[in-house]
Amino acid sequence: MHDLRVGFGYLGQGQRWVARHGKQFGFGLIPGLITLVLYAAALVGLAVWGTDFVAWATPFADDWASPWLGLFRGFLTAVLFALALLLSVVTFTAVTLLIGQPFYEKLSESVDRDVSPDGTAPESGLSLWRELVISGRDSLRIVVRAAAWGVLLFALGFIPFVGQTVVPVIGFFVTGFFLTEELTSVAMQRRRVELRDRLRLLRARKALVWGFGTPLALAFVVPFVAVFLMPGAVAGATLMARDLLGEQTEDGEGEGEDEGESQGQEPGQVRGGSVTW
Repeated sequence: MHDLRVGFGYLGQGQRWVARHGKQFGFGLIPGLITLVLYAAALVGLAVWGTDFVAWATPFADDWASPWLGLFRGFLTAVLFALALLLSVVTFTAVTLLIGQPFYEKLSESVDRDVSPDGTAPESGLSLWRELVISGRDSLRIVVRAAAWGVLLFALGFIPFVGQTVVPVIGFFVTGFFLTEELTSVAMQRRRVELRDRLRLLRARKALVWGFGTPLALAFVVPFVAVFLMPGAVAGATLMARDLLGEQTEDGEGEGEDEGESQGQEPGQVRGGSVTW
């Protein structure tokens, strides 16, 4: 329970950080808006032609009597759209991070400098193009893993009662895990932490990951919310990455556009999500 609370706390800290740094928040909105337009067009297309696709994919049901034909294909259409929505939530972050790599790299570096005791941020030393290649490769691997889970959950959705109750809950926890991996990858990639090691760190503290990612997955179901939460999610994931890697973190609560100076209080240190003075 402690890690669940700490994970949720990082989500709130990230949103507060971007609220105090308006310039970073504004730049961080641009990639999300671009991705939103692309995904909205795809989902609208699925809503319009999804029924036709299901009818094409189930020719064996053409001779079924009413109302079973309509109920069967209507159910499959709803499940197809739900699966597409689940995958869009998972891949939205990956695509947005890929489009917004320079934006989110700068945002994550600013968070690191703000909360680092020495005011510095780790640098990968790689060119932008090399970072994009690595980011794209790792995102593809995560999407494949997420798609495999999506297919499994899609199949389990046919189980009576369980498919309508337990499976959606599991789906949000799975989505939350992969969302957190994608978001923490911005900070961890700068530290040259490979995907295998990132997954190992996240699996070792699943409650922390779920506390951060599952509420975010629920919020990301609403596209406009996803756009506005993305900058803060990247900021919060940077703080979480520092925790996972055991890095010392100061509690920067300063006001202003890009400064991390505290007003009227001594700096604290965050260790494992709790502040010690």
